[in-house]
Amino acid sequence: MSQAKAAPGRYQLSQLDVLEAEAIFIMREVAAEFERPVLLFSGGKDSIVMLRLAEKAFWPGRIPFPVMHVDTGHNFPEVMEFRDRRVAEAGVELIVASVQEQIDAGKVVEPTGRWASRNRLQTAALLEALEERRHDAAFGGARRDEEKARAKERVFSFRDEFGQWDPKNQRPELWNVFNTRIGQGEHIRVFPLSNWTELDIWGYIARERLELPAIYFAHRRRVFERDGILLADSPYVTRDEDEEVFEASVRYRTVGDMTCTGAVRSTATELGEVIAEIAATRITERGQTRADDRTSEAAMEDRKREGYF
Repeated sequence: MSQAKAAPGRYQLSQLDVLEAEAIFIMREVAAEFERPVLLFSGGKDSIVMLRLAEKAFWPGRIPFPVMHVDTGHNFPEVMEFRDRRVAEAGVELIVASVQEQIDAGKVVEPTGRWASRNRLQTAALLEALEERRHDAAFGGARRDEEKARAKERVFSFRDEFGQWDPKNQRPELWNVFNTRIGQGEHIRVFPLSNWTELDIWGYIARERLELPAIYFAHRRRVFERDGILLADSPYVTRDEDEEVFEASVRYRTVGDMTCTGAVRSTATELGEVIAEIAATRITERGQTRADDRTSEAAMEDRKREGYF
C-alpha cells in the first residue's frame, strides 16, 4: 500500500504505517517492562503478521522472546507444516502447549456431542504453560473488529493470579500510557493488533509479501454443512446420517481447530482476489466461520473470563 498524498513539504504516513508503528511501539514497551514475555503463534494470518512485526521491532537483533502454540491436536495439517517452517526461519524457540497431554493426564475431559470441540480446552493448557514457564506477558493477535467480547479488551489486558479476565475492571490507557504493574502470579495479555481490521491485516500481508498457509486461498476440499457452516470432512468430527460430504471450492478466513472452524465458498486463488472478497463482505470472520462462538450470546466472553486468548 502506497503512502497517502500529502501537501508539499509535509510527510504523511499511510494507515498501515501508523498501525505498524503503534504495534512496534507496544512490542518494544513489553520487551522493556516485562521479564519473560511470549508471543502466541498459531500459524494463522494474525499471528503471522505479529511475528513479522516482532522481526521489525527488534531488527537487526533476534526476537527476544519465544513463541507458543496451544495445540489442540485437531489442527489443519497445512497450518502445522507452515508453523514449524516459519518459526525455524525466524530463528525463535517454539513452545507447544498440548491439549492432548492435558487429556491424557486427566487434567481436562474431552467434550462429546454434536458440536464437541477441544477449543475451550486450550485455556487450561495455556494457563499451565504460562505458569510453568513464568511468563508475565503474552502477546495475542486478537483484534477488536473480530467479536464483541474482544472489542471490550484493552491493549494491555490484565489477568489475575488465576489467569482470569474481568471486563468491568480494566485499566485506563489514556494517551497510550500503559500500566504494566502486576503482582505475583498475575500476567498481562497484550494485543498489538487491537486497532487493526481484517482488511488491514490482508493489506499488510500484501505489502510485506508474507507467506500464508495454503488453506487461506481457494482449493478443492471435501466438506459437509452443519447449521450453515461448512466443516472439513475429518476424522475428528462425527457426522450425522443426513450430513452428506461433497467437494467444493473453499478457503478459510480464520484458522483454528478443524472441528469448529468453517470454510467459505470461494474461487479466490490470489491475494488480490481474497482482498476483494474481504472488502465486499459484511460478516465478520468469526461470525461467519467459527462454530464455538455460536454456543451462546456470550460464548467468547465466557471463555475469556476463564483465561482464553
